[in-house]
Parts: sequence; C-alpha cells; structure tokens
Amino acid sequence: MPQDTIFALSSGMPPAAIAVVRISGPQAGAALSSLAGDLPPPRRAALRTLRDAKGAPLDQALTLWFPGPQTATGEDLAELHLHGGRAVVAAVQRALAAQKGLRPAEAGEFTRRAFLNGQIDLAEAEGLADLLSAETESQRLQALKMASGHVSRAIGEWQERLIRLMAIAEAELNFSDEEDVESSNVTITRMVEGMADLAGELDGWLARPAAEVIAEGLSVVIAGPPNAGKSTLINALAQRELAIVSPVAGTTRDIIETPLALDGIAMRFSDTAGIRSEGSDAIEAVGIDRARAAVGAADILLWLGPPEDVPVHPRRIIIAAQADKWRGDFEREAQAARCDLTLSAQSGEGMDELHRHIVAIARDLLPREGEAALRIRQRQALKDARKWLAVPQGEREAADLILLAERLRLSSNALDLVTGRGGVEDMLDALFGRFCIGK
Repeated sequence: MPQDTIFALSSGMPPAAIAVVRISGPQAGAALSSLAGDLPPPRRAALRTLRDAKGAPLDQALTLWFPGPQTATGEDLAELHLHGGRAVVAAVQRALAAQKGLRPAEAGEFTRRAFLNGQIDLAEAEGLADLLSAETESQRLQALKMASGHVSRAIGEWQERLIRLMAIAEAELNFSDEEDVESSNVTITRMVEGMADLAGELDGWLARPAAEVIAEGLSVVIAGPPNAGKSTLINALAQRELAIVSPVAGTTRDIIETPLALDGIAMRFSDTAGIRSEGSDAIEAVGIDRARAAVGAADILLWLGPPEDVPVHPRRIIIAAQADKWRGDFEREAQAARCDLTLSAQSGEGMDELHRHIVAIARDLLPREGEAALRIRQRQALKDARKWLAVPQGEREAADLILLAERLRLSSNALDLVTGRGGVEDMLDALFGRFCIGK
C-alpha cells in the first residue's frame, strides 16, 4: 500500500469558476489542517480560509474531509474547492508541495490507488478510462456499463459457479466414502453439464461487438468505380471539403478518412480510390489495392456503382448516386431501381435516407440495451476461460475428476485476469497512464 501522500488538481485547467484540488494518503488530514486549521466534520463541506506556512492567506475555499478506508482511493482523502484562478491554484499547490511527505500525483495515480486498495477492480478502471475519453453517446453508455461494474458482476457470478463445481469435485475426491456424497458418475455428469452451461454463456459474451469498435468508431467505407461521386459524398457527409472533386478518373489515389458521429454513434468514413481493373499508373494501382483492402475490412460498405459489381460484404448499402445527372435516363433509372436508395450529394436528395440506413445497420453492430462489450484484453481472458471449459468427449479426461477440477481452476484463473485478481502487473502502468494527473 502506498505510504506517501499525493495531491493534484482534479478539475479542468484554470481559469474556471471552481478548481478542485484532491489530496490522498496518510498525511491528507495533516495537510488539510495545516492549510485550513481544524478538520471539518467527515463528509461535510466547511468554508475555511486557507493559509500557507507563514500564515499568509491563500483563498477562501470549501474543504471536505474523507477518512479512509471508505473513500474513492481507499485511504484518507481531502478536497479543496477553490476559486478557479491560475494564481490561486498555483499558490495552493506550492503550499502543499512545501509540506513534508507530500508530492504531486502522477497520471492516473488516484485511480491506481483505488484499484490497489480494492475500491474498484481492473475492468471498472478500464471503463473509467473510457468514460473520461468518451466523445459520443454510444461511447459514454458503453464506458458507463464497464465503470459501474456490469462486467465485474458477471465475472463474479461465473466465479461463484466455478467454485460450486470445484466444491462438488472436492467432496467426491475427499469424502467419497461418506453416505451423503453422490457417486463419481453423477458428480462427473453434474460437472460436465455445469461447465457446458457456463461455456455457452461465455460464447454469448464473446459474440458481442468488441469495445474497441465503439471507442474507435465503426468503419464506413465509400467505394465504387471512378467518377461515381464518392468524394462528393464524403464532402457532403463531413460538410466540408475533404476530398478533391474532379471529372478526371483516378483523382483520388489514397484513402481519405474522417471521424463523424451519427445519432451519437462514432464512425470513421473513408473515401477510396475508384475501383477498376487496372490503374492508369503505378500510384493509382496501389490506391486501388488499398481500396479493395478497405472494403474487406469495413464494418459497413457504401457502394456507389452498378449493383452487379458490388463486392461481397455482409453489411452493404448499394447507392444509385449522382441522381441529379441522370434523371430521365431510362437505363440508369432501371439500374437505380435495383439499388437500396437513390442519392444526390449535390442536391441533398436521399441523404436523410442514407443516414437512416447507416444508423440502422450500426445499431445492429453495437451491444443491445443492458449489454456491455469487452475490450481485446478481456475478450482474450474469456476465450482462455472458455477453452478450459471445453471437455474433450470420449477421452479419459472426461471421466477424470482431478483433470476436470484442474480445468475449472484454470478457467477461474483466466477470469481473474479480467478483474485484476491475476497477474496483470505488466499492463497496469499502460492503463493508468491514460488518465489525467488529477484522476
């Protein structure tokens, strides 16, 4: 447990109406007393005049005292709610730094202490990091589920079931001669069935979208032949000139990407080079190869070309683009009838319908209400736990209580990695380094 006392500005950078300075550690009470006199009653705000070591006034501030361990960090904690001017904050921080045993906090150190002191687990800490960086509504909701313990509660329930199954094996192995202990065959059947049920639940969680998709944004790729209106469309979506629009085929040589949010869902829209059998030069050929790769990796494909040429993709919208140019053309009208929608980025025709199509597909890619997505690290831990629950049928292991019990133990160890009960020291620095200094 850390023995030094840390302090930091935990609100936005000044100037501001209010600045909150947080102090955490064994000397937090003494530090607060040195500035404000007597400690205020626990968990009650008190107005105090703060003074430095020479007695000179620093500010009139609201002070709060939270004795540990029932605090955000699990240790003694104090807060100073100051006037938010730069000079005020700097003077109070200088006064704190001058006190013996106090030092400025490092990035994420308050949250790291909360984790080390058992106030939150690793999954909740990761959710809090995502919550601080959330920019869209879908990101906020997903991070809030994680930070509030949605995943941690599921892990806890699975751990309890594993413990119950291990207890069944332990009873049979150690007390098989007792009358009230069931036979080995019945025990094995119960264990295998319980492991299969739990494996099915883990499969359901693993089938959900990855949290990184929500955090980084769904990939929406605009593709089609040259001069299909791709650049005009991405400019219209972004409402600014991102891509050069020209009647010359092959103008777009590389992928142009822009982040956008539709109905609170983060997305990354990409304009690609026109796809044709071969480029006019080596550079365009590279652009076409990159366009094909982007189509393959896209979450959603917007195809601006003949319907018969659309690449195979599970989530595609076939668009009859540039409608303002071909209205009345019988052949193009017939082709448009085979598309999902007709659009003119120039006039705005069909843009609202395209918006609805994209959002409808995107919602199917996001966790449903009440569900939480998993980060890559958490998904790998669940995959490992799921692997140990898969009992090989027809082999000796399927009838060996000791081997089954070992599988349960290894599965439980894998789940421990999600909440931080297992060996995760190698990634803690990277995680907590994502936080700001006052968090």
